[in-house]
Amino acid sequence: MNSPAVCFGGPSPEHDISILTGLQAVRALAEMGNDVVALYWSKTGDWHQVPQDVEAKDFSEGLPKTAEPLSFQTGREGGFHKIRKRGKQSRLEISIVVVCCHGGPGEDGTLQAAFDLAGIRYTGPSQAGAALGMDKLAFSGTMEAASIPSLPLHQITPELSIDEQGPFIVKPRFGGSSIGIEVVDDLDTAKALAKSQPLLRDGAVVQRYLEDAVDLNISVRTHPQVSLSAVERPLRPEVPGIYSYRDKYLSGSQGMASAPRELPAQLPADIEGQLRTIAAQVIDLAMVRSVARIDFLWNPDGLWVNEINTIPGSLSWYFWAHEGVPFGRLLGEMIEEALAVPAITFRTDGADGTALRDVGAIANKLT
Repeated sequence: MNSPAVCFGGPSPEHDISILTGLQAVRALAEMGNDVVALYWSKTGDWHQVPQDVEAKDFSEGLPKTAEPLSFQTGREGGFHKIRKRGKQSRLEISIVVVCCHGGPGEDGTLQAAFDLAGIRYTGPSQAGAALGMDKLAFSGTMEAASIPSLPLHQITPELSIDEQGPFIVKPRFGGSSIGIEVVDDLDTAKALAKSQPLLRDGAVVQRYLEDAVDLNISVRTHPQVSLSAVERPLRPEVPGIYSYRDKYLSGSQGMASAPRELPAQLPADIEGQLRTIAAQVIDLAMVRSVARIDFLWNPDGLWVNEINTIPGSLSWYFWAHEGVPFGRLLGEMIEEALAVPAITFRTDGADGTALRDVGAIANKLT
């Protein structure tokens, strides 16, 4: 009988937070009687199977002692394989992978594309949805094209000029969990930061910083029907100030689920109604699947979509627990949705060799 798998970790700045989310999912599925396969993706990109009862502290010094190496293959024999003695391998029989990887290649479409090539079904966004959600500039442009209110976002280049006064907030173009975010007074400082900060070298974006803005978040799930949760207001320890990595993940033992929040947020009815209407539009535009979190900013001047998190911290289970949906049931419905769709197959219509037979000698094409 095939078993559900949970994958977590990955070569990402959010590696440690992913472990917390993944272990929460492993425990919840195991408590429902599942024989869960726990797949750990190391910082170096290697795959290992770890026991169901592994603890977060076992990863604090690197690879747990109980980890067993795995190989990952795409193609006809795609999937995860245990490495046996004398180089022999045996395929792990898994029915589905619950993806709990945050940031980096686990959330930007890279892992999703690899699973598609291996014929593996998985929860969370598709390759295209993951890529759009991780690219802040692309997501912002999609919102702007659809006339959805969002603050103008600019890629930092030496030539960039903005007709606004600071302060500004600088973010990695690709990344999450508030890692690498800085508030600066002027554009010159933003440009200097983009050059000096390692987390910004793959791309940096900048936008006006609203000191009086309130963070508002809402979760969405797409099965058994599209549903929106209650709205939460994360509680920052310092106001004004950004909602930092420490605020989100270091407030307790359950990662983001432990962060202080007001849930449901006490909002004017018209603001909540506007937020929910916008969130429903974002679901389709961003190709949301499984569970996601949409983040907003609100002040007396307006309400804006800020970002989308396609694999949110703790898989946003705390939103749905508030709605009477326990984590195990949430995971079960995510799995049910993913299993209802066949694994992606790639069409090769037209690749019948005609172009190769008729081309002649390649050397003649180089002169």
